[in-house]
Amino acid sequence: MTPSLIFLIVVVLLILWLIVTYNGLIRSRTQTDEAFADIDVQLKRRHDLIPNLIAAVKGYAAHESNVFEKVTQARQAAIMAKTPQDKLATENVLAGTLKSLFAVSEAYPDLKANQNFLNLQDELSDTENKIQASRRFYNGNVRNFNTKLQTFPTNMIGNALGFKTREFFELADASERAVPEVKFV
Repeated sequence: MTPSLIFLIVVVLLILWLIVTYNGLIRSRTQTDEAFADIDVQLKRRHDLIPNLIAAVKGYAAHESNVFEKVTQARQAAIMAKTPQDKLATENVLAGTLKSLFAVSEAYPDLKANQNFLNLQDELSDTENKIQASRRFYNGNVRNFNTKLQTFPTNMIGNALGFKTREFFELADASERAVPEVKFV
């Protein structure tokens, strides 16, 4: 083997390694984006349920307009959020306002017995569980992607090609980590 042949083999292997590494980063980034889209689907489902829930509660608690306005404003802000950080912040606010809406409904026994309201509660509870599962899936993909970007030698290629780490979709504080209680007994 001549030195030029060895050099050529090394260059070809290096190029192949670069291609495989780059494709792995692209695949991981795409999976992370897809996982975030799954969160978006569940958040949209939640946003679509809220007007029906407000309408059901309004019939029984019309004088609680301040709570309805807060929930509506929080929903609108959550819908308008674009970045993962903005979505996280607005969804945390929305979860808090939903808690206040359900607290209001506690004072109305007829509402708690209303079948439409109970169905909406079940749907919202199911949606909250799906959001939680989607967050876990997204965060797992973010973990894998960030690990690739931070380990040697992939980090050299990732940094050179402009790949950026992603932020986890986490709740702001421990009190917001619980799924909003939507079951009334």
